[in-house]
Amino acid sequence: MTAVALRFQIGARTLASVRRRLVRVALSLDDVLAGAVPTLPPGEGDGYLVTSLPAALADRVDGRGHAAVVRQRYTRFYTDLGIGHEAWLAGLSGSARSTLKRKTKKAAAAGMAIRAYRTPDELADFYPLARAVSAKTYQERLLDAGLPEDAASVAHLHALAAADGVRAWLLSIGGAPAAYLCCTAQGTALRYDHVGHDPALNDLSPGTVLQAAAMRDLFGDRFARFDFTEGEGQHKRLFSTGGVDCIDLLLLRPTLANRATLAALTVFDGAMARAKRATRHPALTALAKRVRR
Repeated sequence: MTAVALRFQIGARTLASVRRRLVRVALSLDDVLAGAVPTLPPGEGDGYLVTSLPAALADRVDGRGHAAVVRQRYTRFYTDLGIGHEAWLAGLSGSARSTLKRKTKKAAAAGMAIRAYRTPDELADFYPLARAVSAKTYQERLLDAGLPEDAASVAHLHALAAADGVRAWLLSIGGAPAAYLCCTAQGTALRYDHVGHDPALNDLSPGTVLQAAAMRDLFGDRFARFDFTEGEGQHKRLFSTGGVDCIDLLLLRPTLANRATLAALTVFDGAMARAKRATRHPALTALAKRVRR
């Protein structure tokens, strides 16, 4: 059980948060694809947070009398690594293949070099270089989701590497680290855990170029799938071959404080959803384009 911050969030910015002691039930990609209804373990505290629950199973979870609210809806994207690199590449649109080729060529002209890491000794070389990139990223500054630097997390990564459970890559431009990707094994899949690039090099698209290089390596590796985990993004859609509609389900004990929290979250999340739909209106889209100019 951990203290979880339930955030009132707009994009990457958190306006406020409420902490609750929750048991986190995180489904792996293998769990998601198996389609089995998760069983909530015994737990005290305020309740549960079930992440990556297939949306089709939402009504089948035994909530044990807890009040429930859906916090997020998203597609959990993944790539089937069994199809081979050539088939995967052929599955991309012609425009996407052309874009990847152009971006890779541009980065190469700027002095790009890419190195892969997997053993504990190699991870020791990778880590300080990747941390230097992570410190510059919005993932770390705004989402507290950079490459971890606490001793326990670093030791865990090294233990995973010793068990052949880590794959990492670093892209450098002119000898300076520009982008990193650090992934860990979970079941038959490799997870898209930690990623970032130097925002000063956005024009070279180092993150996209590095992901394409990592995918090429992975089609010859031991994993059945590459798991893009929770959340969505254009790059996930680009590189994936499939996806499952999922939700994050919050289940809280029906105390007065928890009911008030759920009511506030429901109102806030509903407002955000309506605002998001409103921005898709053609008139507002055109206005946004004029403002950006």
